[in-house]
Amino acid sequence: MKLDDFDFDLPEGLIATRPARPRTAARLLLAEDEAIRDLTVADLPDLLGAGDRLVLNNTKVIPARLTGQRARATGQGVAVAKIEVTLLEPAPGGGWHALAKPLRKLKEGEEITFSERLSAQVTAIAEGQMQIAFNCTGADFDAALAEAGAMPLPPYIAALRAPDAADKTDYQTVFARHSGAVAAPTASLHFTPELLEKLREKGVAFTEVTLHVGAGTFLPVKVEDVTTHKMHAEWGEVSAQAAAEIAATKAAGGRVIPVGTTALRLIESAAQATGAIAPFRGTTDIFIYPGYRFRIADALMTNFHLPKSTLLMLVSALMGQEQIRAIYAYAVTQGYRFFSYGDASLLIPKGRIRG
Repeated sequence: MKLDDFDFDLPEGLIATRPARPRTAARLLLAEDEAIRDLTVADLPDLLGAGDRLVLNNTKVIPARLTGQRARATGQGVAVAKIEVTLLEPAPGGGWHALAKPLRKLKEGEEITFSERLSAQVTAIAEGQMQIAFNCTGADFDAALAEAGAMPLPPYIAALRAPDAADKTDYQTVFARHSGAVAAPTASLHFTPELLEKLREKGVAFTEVTLHVGAGTFLPVKVEDVTTHKMHAEWGEVSAQAAAEIAATKAAGGRVIPVGTTALRLIESAAQATGAIAPFRGTTDIFIYPGYRFRIADALMTNFHLPKSTLLMLVSALMGQEQIRAIYAYAVTQGYRFFSYGDASLLIPKGRIRG
């Protein structure tokens, strides 16, 4: 299975740099087996109903991009350098793994000041990254970070424009509860409280899980044989209640539909060889590519993904490579908007279409 098998041509003009407004106005490509329909996210209540369970990732994106200063005494006075920091993930025992630009200007033990309330000490530097310890924790840290930080827009958006105040709302789901992600579960950005209520009225059930999306989600696949690719690890939790809810839906013959690849990867990580689901808490580096046997997920709501990405491999595993090629070719010709702020798709494999 070669990397080029997952390539396609995408015009730059289809990369969305802002979300649809309102959120539910985003287009929705419905793919049921081999049929394709053009709808909007607002049509979801007409597509789902009693027996269906949506699995939502309730992670909360932190404003992980920081700009600070490092001051160092020299023989001529104090040398001040601007340092741009991107938080990657919490480090064991406290602190954070982070990227710094320029990293070469930093030394272990130095302090970076981001605001009057927020600073951090460099505790380690290795392999192009650093580890830092902030001057505050808990609610104080959350408040100081919210004040000083900017949302960590994906590289393909950041290359086209800088983050701004609107992103602090746009790049956060309406059901975000647990801080820790440095990237949004973007299929969930299409939901509003009103849409969730309409789905409930149709009998759709909801289960929340948590997977803190890491910056590794944007790492390119660099191996030609994709089966040898090593996935990044991310922390997640499927609570006992969530596992019981999903199990009950499966037992009743209903459909379990994760919203986003993050929710899908997490519930498949919690799956047992028997097809049952168990509570899960820890890190997962599950890599789903064609040939994978899905144990829990029956369908998937997701945005449109990067060429040659692990997420494109995941949807190819769900629908089949030829069908995904057809879906993506159709989406490009019809002008669907791609990636994090783009349009959505509802992918329903053969045998899981509602009667």
